[in-house]
Formats: sequence, C-alpha cells, structure tokens
Amino acid sequence: MSFCSIYRVPVAFKFSLHNQRCELRGKIGRNRTVIRSVSGERGSASSVYDVNFPSDYDQLLFQAKTATDMALKDGKKLLEIEFPTTSLESVPGDGEGGNEMTESMLLTRGYCDRLIPPEKCTKTRIFFPEANEVGFARRSAFEGSTLKLDYLTKPSLFEDFGFTTKVKMADRVKPEDELFLVAYPYFNVNEMLVVEELYNEAVVGTERKLIIFNGELDRIRSGYYPPFFYPKLAALAKTFLPKLETVYYVHNFKGRKGGTLFRSYPGPWKVLRKLGGTYVALHEQEEMPSLKEVALNILPSA
Repeated sequence: MSFCSIYRVPVAFKFSLHNQRCELRGKIGRNRTVIRSVSGERGSASSVYDVNFPSDYDQLLFQAKTATDMALKDGKKLLEIEFPTTSLESVPGDGEGGNEMTESMLLTRGYCDRLIPPEKCTKTRIFFPEANEVGFARRSAFEGSTLKLDYLTKPSLFEDFGFTTKVKMADRVKPEDELFLVAYPYFNVNEMLVVEELYNEAVVGTERKLIIFNGELDRIRSGYYPPFFYPKLAALAKTFLPKLETVYYVHNFKGRKGGTLFRSYPGPWKVLRKLGGTYVALHEQEEMPSLKEVALNILPSA
C-alpha cells in the first residue's frame, strides 16, 4: 500500500490508513482469485483471471488496482476503469451530480493511493475536468498529496452555455511525467476530445500510460451524442475507443430481469445476477458486449 502524501491524509477521506492496511490483509482470503486454462474460439489456450464481484468499495479498489497492474505489465498504454460511485448496485443517474463527483474524487484518491508507489508520485499527473476542481481537490481528497494535479479545461465567461477555454495538452505535460490519470471527464462534451489530444500528443510514441477513471464512455459507445450535432465526439467511438483496454468495469441494469456487466482484467466479460445475496454468472465472453445486447438479449433470456 502506498500513499503519495507528505503529511496526513484528509479526515474527510473515507479510507483510514489503519482500515486500509487491515482490509488489504484480509482481501486475499475474501477475493476468490483463480487462474484457469480455457480453450478460446480459435482453439488456443488462454489464462483467465477470475474474481468475485466486490462486496464493498475497498474490495473494488483493490481489484481495480490489481487489474491495472496486470494490464500495465502486459504493455497496455490506454486503460479504462468504470464503476458506479453512488453504490455498487446503482445505475447512471441515481446520484446527484455534485455528490457523485465528490464521491468520484474520493475514490480516485483511494485508487491512486493503492496503485502508485511513493517514488512515482511526482511522476504521475492527475487531470481533473476543470481548473477550479484542482484547488478543491488540494483542499479536500488530495490534501497532502505529492501527486501532480492538473486540469483539462478552464471555465469561460460562457460556461453556462457549455463553453470552456481549451487547454493545449502539450503545454501541461512535463518530461518527467510517466503516468496520466484522467478523472471523470464526462460533464462537458469537450473533455473527452481533450483526453484524445492528451493521448495523441503525450502518450503515443512514448513509454507513458494513460488511465481514464470513470469517464462514462458508454455514452459515446451507445451513440448518446447525435453525430449530426457532435461529429467529433461521435467519431471517438471509431478512432479512439477501440484503442482502450477496459481493465475494470461495472455496469448495472435494473428491473425484474436486471443484472450486472462485470470485468476485471485479464478475465472475461461476465453478465451477473444477484440471487439470494450472491452474484451468479449468467453469461461470459471475451469481447465487451454492447449494453443494448446485455439489456435486450442476454439478461431477458437468462
């Protein structure tokens, strides 16, 4: 466990140092970890890393950190982590916007503390959606952190109409930077375009890595933004998202035939359903299914 801080972790942060150490020691026993050999569609054997659905956010962050470590070890350069922040069983829209972002910031800190060793903190740059969030982060969840805190966009005089001031990513990056983490870039449609710019200008052709943390990329995947009105954003589904490795993912579906789409790298994609307090696997596959396929085909037929 590592903590990128020069003094105390903020009191408001929900994970105490003592609890983190105790819970981490217990996780090896509580998280089922299985490496098994299975035959793929092409007949070749592949190793499948299998974990239980997390029972709380401490287990979730531990699993996400482990999945990230394995993906980075495998040479992945563009990673996605996505999970609900209101509760493990919530769906998009359940939480209020402001509270959801506060929870995301706290969870971002918890993830960073687990993933990044102290000697790498000053070589890691965390990008928040807007410049004013950096100051708030330093006063709250990231108080005392030696991680570099940065931003994707600046508010403008026309912010109420959805306009922000573009920030040139090449000017934000420093030669010593090794890892970028972009926290919840989904509030403004321009934020993901800036993330693509960051990847193209500062990651491609280098040894750097980029992690998108709770970016709600399913909005782009599902065509939520009409291409006629948002051509550049819609184009990301073909030009940028295919380069991603989704290393940790949780998406819930409500209703009588509800369930959960779950993945922890390098394991398969699973469709789960909670029965009697236990998550049961209904379906699994190697490639990510669309949310529409899960909602209309897989869950109703299970």
